Amino acid sequence: MTTTPLVALQKPKGISIEEIESELRNIWRSQNDGATAPMATRASTFSIVVYEPEEFQQLLAALTFYKEVIDGMHGPKTREAIRQAQMAYGLRVTGRVDEVTLSRLRQEYANLSDSQQAFANADLRGFNLNEAIAAQNPCRVITLCPTLDGNDDNVTAQVSAYCPVQKRNVSNLICCEYITLRGSKAALDQVAGIVSSLMIGDLPKFVWWKATPNPEQTLFSQLSETSNCLIVDSSYFSDAESELNKIQEITETGKYIADLNWHRLFPWQELTAEAFDPPERRDALAEVDHISIDHEPGNAAQALLFLGWFASRLGWTPTRYVHEGGDYGIRKVYLQSSLGGQREVEAELAAIPVADVGEVIGDLIGIRLTSDNQEADCCTILCSETTGCMRMEAGGGAQACRVEEVSAISDQRADLILSQQLQRWGEDVLYQESLAMADQILRLCP
Repeated sequence: MTTTPLVALQKPKGISIEEIESELRNIWRSQNDGATAPMATRASTFSIVVYEPEEFQQLLAALTFYKEVIDGMHGPKTREAIRQAQMAYGLRVTGRVDEVTLSRLRQEYANLSDSQQAFANADLRGFNLNEAIAAQNPCRVITLCPTLDGNDDNVTAQVSAYCPVQKRNVSNLICCEYITLRGSKAALDQVAGIVSSLMIGDLPKFVWWKATPNPEQTLFSQLSETSNCLIVDSSYFSDAESELNKIQEITETGKYIADLNWHRLFPWQELTAEAFDPPERRDALAEVDHISIDHEPGNAAQALLFLGWFASRLGWTPTRYVHEGGDYGIRKVYLQSSLGGQREVEAELAAIPVADVGEVIGDLIGIRLTSDNQEADCCTILCSETTGCMRMEAGGGAQACRVEEVSAISDQRADLILSQQLQRWGEDVLYQESLAMADQILRLCP
């Protein structure tokens, strides 16, 4: 890894990309001719912008709950700091940052004096891109790291070259260029045009927005317009319902969207489809008029996207949305099915607390498909291997149901899913149709 000193860009509205490009040229010129080490060669695959706010780590650091480096990772020490903060402020202890926790952290931070708001934790965001992503040989990685300095108009830049992959039997190192920009959100908004210009023109352009999408934010809007593919993770959304609506609106403009949370549903979709593959069960699919979807609390995106997928495959039309609430936050959606004659379908979404909370907020726990027609062979129960089928089987008639255990994908971390997404980016019609159905359902919410 070759790095350069920090470059201070003092006047965001007036700066050009020449300073950054000049530093990159100096890095490549400094490479030797390969006599004593492999020659470094620029990769030519794609450019990717990573927006990595991770505001909560900075808040936790200023409030003295978090002592480690700011790295944007939801690791064990970060989760422990969140738990300590939740206990200190009398919040529900989950070890994950939900909307209530984040709001309280912001409130407590605002009450600190200027000197108390300062923290000594090193900020390593932009220097820890996962090896699985680096191995895809991006030509240029631009990481944007907003800071809590709300009144600071300065942006700092640091550039480096990293050579993670060496071709076999070849003396060349395949290197990536890394550009890390730090500044307040307002300052980064002012340099949105420069960020877009730093993406290499004749290569595919990705934007990984690791935050809640905000079309009204200058930076988000401009990067979305510039990129070939906008990558999000709906498990990060603070308000999944409204944010899914926003994503649908962006999709309707023709922009390719890749939701990493969508990929976590693949095992559930696969087993659901397999359950109705046998010819004797295929016709019974038209008899399904009840679907129950249990998910972990905190985010309903997976549940809504699964319902959107299932309903769009069967041609159901949403007609009513009822938020019943209660301990499980019950939501009921009523849809019209024309399969086998007109019938009303009831879908129930429930947020079920679990003892063993995973890395992803809102993971699916169980799915139950049934029919009021007792002769129909369509009862199907799918359950997470970590939580079991107790609640779903308690619904009655389990002896006549097909029960399957769903194994989650090997690693649900966003960066690893992203490395796979980068290999097959493009229009995902199935996702678009499922999202559009979820959007229709949510727009019925009173």
